[in-house]
Amino acid sequence: MDRAPLVRVLAHFTPGRKVLEFLEPHSDWLDVRFCADDDDDAFHRELPDAEVIWHVLRPLSGEDLAGAPRLRLVHKLGAGVNTIDVDTATARGVAVANMPGANAASVAEGAVLLMLATLRRLPELDRATRAGAGWPSDPTLGETVRDVGGCTVGLIGYGNIATRVERIIEAMGGDVVHTSTGDDGHPGWRSLTELLRVSDIVSLHLPLTQSTEGLLDRDALARMKPGAVLVNTSRGPIVDEDALVDALRTGHLAGAGLDVFATEPVPQDSPLLGLGNVVLTPHVTWYTADTMRRYLEFAVDNCERLRDGRDLANLVNQVGG
Repeated sequence: MDRAPLVRVLAHFTPGRKVLEFLEPHSDWLDVRFCADDDDDAFHRELPDAEVIWHVLRPLSGEDLAGAPRLRLVHKLGAGVNTIDVDTATARGVAVANMPGANAASVAEGAVLLMLATLRRLPELDRATRAGAGWPSDPTLGETVRDVGGCTVGLIGYGNIATRVERIIEAMGGDVVHTSTGDDGHPGWRSLTELLRVSDIVSLHLPLTQSTEGLLDRDALARMKPGAVLVNTSRGPIVDEDALVDALRTGHLAGAGLDVFATEPVPQDSPLLGLGNVVLTPHVTWYTADTMRRYLEFAVDNCERLRDGRDLANLVNQVGG
C-alpha cells in the first residue's frame, strides 16, 4: 500500500503533552513542526517548507507569506483573522480558514469570570487576605461589590460567544440586553447608545474591523452608566485605552476586566497595570484543554481535506479557479 503523503505543518505555538498525544496517531501523514510565537528565528527557518500554518496570535504579514513558497493553507486557531494578511494570502493562492465557535464555551466562561472578579473586587481581596487583613478588610465592601444576578449585562455583539454568556447570566438571575447587526426584532436588542445607558456591565463580543476599531471611544465610555464595569475578551483596539484609563481613574467606571489590549503583550509601562480596579489576563480566556482539543480536531480535519484534495472547511477567502 502506498504511504499517504506527508503534510508539513508549522504550528505557531508551544505544545503541551496533551497536544502531542492527540497528534501522535496522525504522525504517519502529518508532520507538525512547532515554534514559540516569539521565536522568529525558528519561525523563518521552518517557513519555507510549510504547507500549512496553524496560526494563533503573532501577526502573519505579507512578507512572512512571501517566505513560504509551498504554503497552501493558513488555519487560524480561533475565529478572528485580523492578525493575518488575508489579501496577500489570497493573491498568492493561499487559503485562509478559521474555527468559528470552537472557543465559544471557553471565552464565554472567561468573560463571566472577569465580570465576577471585577464586580467582587477579587484581586484586591486576595492581596489583602495574603497581607493578613482581617474581616472585613474594607468597610465599604458591602456598598461596592455587586451580584451579577442584580445587574443588567449589555453584550455588544451577539454571536456564538455572546449567546453563551447570555445563558449563563440569565441562569444567575441577571438581565441581558444586546446589540447585533440587522436583528432589531429580537426582544433583547438595544441600540448601542441605549445599551450603554442601561447596562451595569458592558461586555464586548465582536470582531476587530475598520468599523469596530475605536467603537468604545471617549464619548461612548462617557455614555456608560456611572459605576458600570467594562469587560473585553474580543480585541483590544475596539476600546480607546487612554479614555478607558481616564474613566477608571475618575471613578466614572467602577472597574474593568480585560483579556485583550491595544498592544499585545501589554507593555509594562501601560497605566492599566497600575490601576487597582482592573482585572487583567494575557489573552487567554480561550486557552483551555477543551478548546485546544476542538482546535486540533478542526485543524487536523482540514489538513486531511487538503491531503485528499477535498474542499476545505470554514474558508474566509476564495482562491483558485
